[in-house]
Amino acid sequence: MNGADTAWIIVATALVLFMTLPGLALFYGGLVRARNVLSVFMQCYAIACLMSILWLAFGYTIAFGPGESGYWGGLDKMFLNGVTADSLSGTLPEVLFFAFQMTFAIITPALIVGAYVERVGFAFVLTFSGLWMLLCYAPVVHWIWGGGIMADGGIFGEIGVKDFAGGIVVHETAGLAALIIAIFLGPRKNRTTPPHNPGYVVIGAAMLWVGWFGFNGGSQLAADGGAAMAITVTHLSAAAASLTWALWEKIKYGKASVVGLVTGTIAGLASITPASGFVGPVEALIIGGIAGILCQELVNLVRNKLKIDDTLDVFAVHGVGGIFGTVMIAVFGEGSWLAQLGALALVGIFTTVVTIALIKLVGAFTSLRVDAETETNGLDISVHGERAYDMTS
Repeated sequence: MNGADTAWIIVATALVLFMTLPGLALFYGGLVRARNVLSVFMQCYAIACLMSILWLAFGYTIAFGPGESGYWGGLDKMFLNGVTADSLSGTLPEVLFFAFQMTFAIITPALIVGAYVERVGFAFVLTFSGLWMLLCYAPVVHWIWGGGIMADGGIFGEIGVKDFAGGIVVHETAGLAALIIAIFLGPRKNRTTPPHNPGYVVIGAAMLWVGWFGFNGGSQLAADGGAAMAITVTHLSAAAASLTWALWEKIKYGKASVVGLVTGTIAGLASITPASGFVGPVEALIIGGIAGILCQELVNLVRNKLKIDDTLDVFAVHGVGGIFGTVMIAVFGEGSWLAQLGALALVGIFTTVVTIALIKLVGAFTSLRVDAETETNGLDISVHGERAYDMTS
């Protein structure tokens, strides 16, 4: 065990949890109507709780168990069977590696929340998220990070797919699942209501930015120069994408919005995530600068041309950002074109099939969408019996 590595990953684990709670909850919560903000908080919080338990029970062993098939890790490490405080994973206590990866298993299904807010059934959220994490996310983790079929020496040859912190594993899978659920759900009754609290959005985005240092820097799994470079390029990409998003808004619409600025931040962070262990500062500026415009155009395509109500633009920002960053690894010569594009295609197909199957399966037992009256009144009071803002008290 290396003490410095262990200390850094303890911090990184806290930072990644901080991304979901409270970062993502505030970012998403500020973007919805006032009558739905508590439901967003509830969904993010409950997902964090459920994924933690499921990761202990089955997720970790599926993703990082010693299975030799290359497709999944088996069930030998269910409930951390055989793992003690003295067990090691590289230079880290294995229980710390488990906890760090658990925070990724929390935030990935939580990202999908943005696609279905304001109209989804709460039972569906928990049931779908749990099954999706186990049957979609965890196997993909094994394929790419757990020594599975897409790692070095796998189906793509000696050099496997390069995905440093989750462009494919986290952002492509969550983005595609979000888009598919949005299509099945159909649009909200009222799609024109503006964000009820842009201040929450800014605070949440700032928390995500800080937490992302743990997300990307921690993925080095060591306290060294690689972690420092990952943090640096992460920051630079976010800064560049924020400015290009705002500039593109100014050029197209005459005004640069604060919500647009911080959405650009998230686009830059998502785009640098897969490449953060392989590129330098200049490449990070290029990735972020392009991402701010690319993701904004995809928002317009999905929302206005395809008429898909991916409410908080999960696919256009996270999905497209992660895919773009994964491709840029090959553009900069840091990965194989075959492996990068092949992995994107195979994981995309797998995610699509599993997501559709789970929507059908879970939808047979619980309502995918709330009724019209509940949607009109808001999920806060109708589903959870509370209001975020009581002006009469």
